[in-house]
Amino acid sequence: MSDKSVISIRSATKDDVALVLQFIKGLADYERLADQVVATEANLAESLFGPNANAEAYFAHLSSCDGEPVAVGCAIFTQHYSTYSGNSSLYLEDVFVLPEWRGHGVGRELLAYGAGLAKSRGYPRMEWSVLDWNEPAIGFYEKLGAERIDGWLTYRLSGEALERLHPLS
Repeated sequence: MSDKSVISIRSATKDDVALVLQFIKGLADYERLADQVVATEANLAESLFGPNANAEAYFAHLSSCDGEPVAVGCAIFTQHYSTYSGNSSLYLEDVFVLPEWRGHGVGRELLAYGAGLAKSRGYPRMEWSVLDWNEPAIGFYEKLGAERIDGWLTYRLSGEALERLHPLS
């Protein structure tokens, strides 16, 4: 990236659903979880732009040689609620920067944009999870000033366990 390259952030539109899915798959490949991606363009369109949309996606762009913006990163956010604080917060579900653009400020710009969203909405915090083996991401987050929350583990109930707990009639 040249010194004259400018990173811009823009909201995804309905026309970007395929590109959002491409970034999700890129992240899943990096995290060695590609077999877990079941998202489709149809359900992403619904969750990002449908009447009950509950997530929002943003792209980091750089201008190419011909002046056309090129998406080099993507972040997906959703609202999270804390009963302890009595406030919502911004939850970073995914952030992914193309490998060749890591270390050039793209991820920082995406997280800074998210911090701006949180502040503009009156949220006291932004939070996310990271895989425990992802040392590059952990180092990046800590360099930004993010704090690791000790004492908490993430749990998930899905598939057969979810069905056993509450079978559909």
